Amino acid sequence: MMIGVVYNGNALMPTTPQRARLLIASRKATPFIHKGVFCIRLNQEPSSYAIQPVSIGVDPGSKKEGITIVSDKHTILNIQLDAVTWVKDAVEARKNARKARRQRKTPCRKNKYLNYSDNEWLPPSTKARWQSKLNLIKSLTKVFPISICVVEDICAVTKEGQKKWNKSFSPLEVGKTWFYTQLETEGFAVVLKEGFDTAIMRKEQGLYKSNAKLSDKWDAHCVDSWVLAASAMQTLPPIDKSMILLKPMQFHRRQLHAFQPAKGGVRRPYGSTRSMGFRRGSIVSHTKYGICTIGGTSKNRISLHSVQTGKRLTQSASRSDVTFKSFNNYNIIYSARLKT
Repeated sequence: MMIGVVYNGNALMPTTPQRARLLIASRKATPFIHKGVFCIRLNQEPSSYAIQPVSIGVDPGSKKEGITIVSDKHTILNIQLDAVTWVKDAVEARKNARKARRQRKTPCRKNKYLNYSDNEWLPPSTKARWQSKLNLIKSLTKVFPISICVVEDICAVTKEGQKKWNKSFSPLEVGKTWFYTQLETEGFAVVLKEGFDTAIMRKEQGLYKSNAKLSDKWDAHCVDSWVLAASAMQTLPPIDKSMILLKPMQFHRRQLHAFQPAKGGVRRPYGSTRSMGFRRGSIVSHTKYGICTIGGTSKNRISLHSVQTGKRLTQSASRSDVTFKSFNNYNIIYSARLKT
């Protein structure tokens, strides 16, 4: 796994962990964490601004997805990303809560008409899946000079005479065109590969793909994303199976109040993305619990959670004992904890 290098806000070619340690020790660079990826920020002008071709491979999936960044000489980064799957249930819960508020004559906004016949409109759950991948790719371009995006194009069998069903039967099929358009808007050279093309390239490299789609192994999803990314390079980079597992955090942003009332029919406020000045999910350092993430707040105390699992560590952390490190939207598990 390579280390991202940034100077004056521009991504340079990544470096090795050994060289990054030397630069940090000599104070020529400052370390930071970006989306779970360890990077360095140069404190002096680099010796060269030369940028080599760097490609990113994307293997979409319904539950887990593979993302890999490679150059001609190195496998830079492997990421297994959990898909966003909770939006559909959240939209349904929001609809039911609004119906209940109207029945008990609670002040609320009027029912808004949505033009569902608009061809540009995407269901919230579908857009959330593709938006999650797009946001991660865009953020990775801030620390890696990515220019080519190779995506496995999803093609599913349709049914004759079922026009409406053909259009909306698969969340992966519906959102892919929107996803490709957004990538081209961001300036990527988008290359599409069919599923059988990926299988052929994988067999040519003597690689095996696991049937355990929900496992945290490199050969479950990242094997395909690596093959896709490497197909855009002139020479085949060496395989590095080290991997980062990212699980997007679920935030309750604009819920008016708790669904269930307390005694006396009082409903307490619920939902926020801020905790005593910190953005929820941010990586912080605590005097007792070490590196952890920000959760909720109550009675001027902050809840802290594990970076890897999201498990709550405490509900009574004082703000003065917490030091901000980095913004973050993911639970992060590094490859040292995974079976590759």
